[in-house]
Amino acid sequence: MAKKQKTQEVEVPVVETPVVKTQKPTKPKWEIKDRVYNLKSNKKPLSYMLRSSDLYWFDKEKGYERELKYCQNQKTPFVDEMKGDQRLEHIIFRNGSLFVEKEKTTLQKLLSLYHPNKDKVYTELEPEKEAASEIEILELEADAILMARDLDIDMAEAIMRVEKGSEVSKMSSKELKRDLLVFARNNPGLFLDLLEDDNVMLRNFGIRATELGLLKLSSDQRTFSWASNNRKLMNVPFDEHPYTALAAWFKTDEGMEIYQTLEKRLK
Repeated sequence: MAKKQKTQEVEVPVVETPVVKTQKPTKPKWEIKDRVYNLKSNKKPLSYMLRSSDLYWFDKEKGYERELKYCQNQKTPFVDEMKGDQRLEHIIFRNGSLFVEKEKTTLQKLLSLYHPNKDKVYTELEPEKEAASEIEILELEADAILMARDLDIDMAEAIMRVEKGSEVSKMSSKELKRDLLVFARNNPGLFLDLLEDDNVMLRNFGIRATELGLLKLSSDQRTFSWASNNRKLMNVPFDEHPYTALAAWFKTDEGMEIYQTLEKRLK
């Protein structure tokens, strides 16, 4: 008789799946430092008393409003966390400003985190944020001035016509360049927006063609025609600026032909 062969048992290694621990989002760490608070709109009365009681803040984690109060003998601005007597303290701005030492953490947290009048009646002085904002503005001004410096005269005229209107036609190239640089410095955001607006050039082109007597705009500002023979070219849609409508019309097939004809005559 044939002997039965023993079957070998093969051990299968068990691979343990690593458990990934998810970290709960941590609240931003409170920085212990002196803080300054200023009344908005540059108001600087000799004294201004900010409300320090009967205040409420909605706690999203707890799901209800919590009463706030500033008591100098308490370690929290939340009434439901206070212990013992509650000695109410006034919050007074002097000459529009309030300096709070780093040791007065309770008052700082009330003013910086929970008070309903923050950013409405007063703001916290934050030099780093203000510096970042000023840097952004200065960089925008620098970009605008550099772009204005290298801008060709036709585009400069088109942009300044938005600002000064028909007065641009009487300006010399030096005056135009000077006013363009001043405009770019004082209104960098608007200048850069106009620079990217392709309709600015087309509007200026239409105004120049009208000022030079190639096109004619009717007295009711509803129709553009050839000045030479009064042949109507286009009607201006209701409630639309005539030269804005003309700029859009120049982009159509019919308008492009007229644009090319005018371009040859303006050269």
